[in-house]
Amino acid sequence: MNGSLLTFLKGGVHPPESKELTEHLPIESMPLPATVEILLSQHFGAPCTPLVKKKDEVVEGDMIGEVKAGLGAGIHSSVTGKIKNIATSAHPISVSASSVVIQTDSEAGPREYTPCKWMDLSRDELLGRIKRAGIVGIGGAGFPTHVKLSPPPEAKVDTLIINGAECEPYLTTDHRVMLEHPDQVIEGAKILSIILGLKECHIGIEANKPDAIEALQKTAKESSNGFRILVDSLKVKYPQGSEKQLIESITGRRVPGFGLPFDVGVIVQNVGTTRAVYDAVVLEKPLYEKVITISGRSINRPANLLVRVGTKLSDIVSFLGGTKPELSKVLMGGPMMGFAVSTLDMPVTKTTSGVLFLTEEEIDIRPHGQCIRCGWCLDACPMGLSPNEIAIYVEAGRAEDTSQFGVFECFECGCCAFVCPAKRPLVQFIRLAKMKAKK
Repeated sequence: MNGSLLTFLKGGVHPPESKELTEHLPIESMPLPATVEILLSQHFGAPCTPLVKKKDEVVEGDMIGEVKAGLGAGIHSSVTGKIKNIATSAHPISVSASSVVIQTDSEAGPREYTPCKWMDLSRDELLGRIKRAGIVGIGGAGFPTHVKLSPPPEAKVDTLIINGAECEPYLTTDHRVMLEHPDQVIEGAKILSIILGLKECHIGIEANKPDAIEALQKTAKESSNGFRILVDSLKVKYPQGSEKQLIESITGRRVPGFGLPFDVGVIVQNVGTTRAVYDAVVLEKPLYEKVITISGRSINRPANLLVRVGTKLSDIVSFLGGTKPELSKVLMGGPMMGFAVSTLDMPVTKTTSGVLFLTEEEIDIRPHGQCIRCGWCLDACPMGLSPNEIAIYVEAGRAEDTSQFGVFECFECGCCAFVCPAKRPLVQFIRLAKMKAKK
């Protein structure tokens, strides 16, 4: 690997990429499903309160849920149609959550959006459009973007980083967005820069996406307009796309334990979020559709799909020709940080990055054993934690004592479990430790 490529110093792993299944497939739009189930909990913070009731008629882009108090982001209808029910739907993390079920009007045409001259808007107006559009961090936990762009006054933010690393195996949505819509990504980066009062930003991309690096470098050079947008090539190493590791790779700054990026003067936004900011500000278009990767060797036709929020996995599977008999596991997200799901009656959310249909050969189904004290997980952990000790304490019924090993600093990247020769489910132990310690 070229020594000039940027990277973080501690830990990291190199899982099989498996991006060849979809990285060359252009984004295609999926036809509208007959119904959508739009979850009212799609973001970090309190769930939305529904603003509609059964039999109401809605138009694509109408707000159908809002957070009355506290942290959150609005939810919008992804189709034109009639409210079929206010129900409970399957949720990839919370098991179930309240939802709005909408029967699609197949005769309705797509909503039209007209670009505006956003450069004339004030900072407050830009933030207002982002908030009204319900933009959240598409690549992570769904933190409301308008809140993230309003750091406390004492935070001296001097650096904006656009995260195009996309280090998770299989996933190629950010790659395709950067390749097919570089102008919108660059324009979105400018909007974010103006909101933060900056004239320079960095876009970090792993070196396994040379075409995306070239596309963004070319677009940034042609449309700088007084902004300095630097495209940084990153070493291919997981979890390069994690906020703290990305900040270290590009700036050399290390976010302190329990700290946030603005503590070291940095704000990070995902590429997909940056494009959604463009839509919100330039087109006044809410976030109700997104690009997701459908991959794995058990789906008949892998694809990078533009789908409406609320589309069920079963409808996506039908559109792509079904699954193969050797299907062993379905994951929402990537194989390192995603969640296994037991049903295809699960709707796509704003934060869904992909859905993987994996064969037995693509996963490891061997039973786990006892810790053999090899120390590999200590070497792999990018946060310098002790996953082995956390797991041992959980097994001993002492989860509440695991904070000494950094359990609450873990962001569950999965590096420890990936390298463990005993195949111990270390991430699951850590999640359990967090839950019990909080209680």
